Amino acid sequence: MGTNAELKLYKTLAETGDASAQNRLGLMYQDGDGVTQDDAEAVKWFLKAAEQGHADAQYNIGGRYQAGKGMPHNDAEAVTWFLKAAEQGHVNAQNQLGVIYQNGKGIPQDDAEAVKWFTKAAEQDHTEAQNNLGLCYQTGRGIEKDFDEARRWLRQAAEHDNTNAQNNLGLMYQNGEGVDQDYAEAIKWFVKAAEQGNLDAQYNLGCIYRDGKGVSMHYATAIKWFTKAAEQGHALAQHNLGLMYSSGLQDYAEAARWFLKAAEQGIADAQFNFGVILEEGRGVKKDPASAEVWYGEAAEQGHEEAKKRLEKMQNS
Repeated sequence: MGTNAELKLYKTLAETGDASAQNRLGLMYQDGDGVTQDDAEAVKWFLKAAEQGHADAQYNIGGRYQAGKGMPHNDAEAVTWFLKAAEQGHVNAQNQLGVIYQNGKGIPQDDAEAVKWFTKAAEQDHTEAQNNLGLCYQTGRGIEKDFDEARRWLRQAAEHDNTNAQNNLGLMYQNGEGVDQDYAEAIKWFVKAAEQGNLDAQYNLGCIYRDGKGVSMHYATAIKWFTKAAEQGHALAQHNLGLMYSSGLQDYAEAARWFLKAAEQGIADAQFNFGVILEEGRGVKKDPASAEVWYGEAAEQGHEEAKKRLEKMQNS
């Protein structure tokens, strides 16, 4: 927490043109650290430092343009500043440039260029860049497919507690992609990620315990992991919870609650299943009109059973 003395010192230095003090002052205004939080004031000081070549400030101003905080959103300007920082070896900027090149926001989409920047950051031990690079090797995106390299980079990040890499490494072992299929090894990595709150890993563990792959089938454990992910908004976990409550546990009110959450996120199967519950009045008040709406939502996504139910309702 910044003190009044620290604030006075940084302001004095910043006003004399000290780039490090300007960047620090920007961070204080950004975070409300010893001052009233003020995005516009943060941008003012980041920009002053960035224009002097301060790499951290260049990265910070790039993030501001990207998020549209304290200034208008501008992807092209964000790229300009990330590139300035990345060329000075700023590891976060290098990874961010890789992501931007993959997505083609503010710059032409270029997978090979993404790999270049991910590699620069990965070689500086940036774990998210290592995860991103591992996925590039795994999928052959921007570089020749190489499962050994994919596993090497994913494992390097996973061993440094990057939860995305832990989950992705688990998927490689679960699917036997580039490695011998090994559910025990998959579960080991899923658990590491899930216990740190990774939603995808929690969902994957739920599926493993529900299906009994590599472990004894255990509904209670499956529900535990699905619930952890579902409560954080994981749509497929929400839908799977709905299925477990409607079939095995036959708690239709709880099933309806989870189907609705997943349906509202656009999961076609959940839209259909919520429609069925509404049409039949299981766990909720029967509501054919609302059921028809949800069947329509699913049908628009090509859900064949929803199309049939919708046609039957409309012709009855």
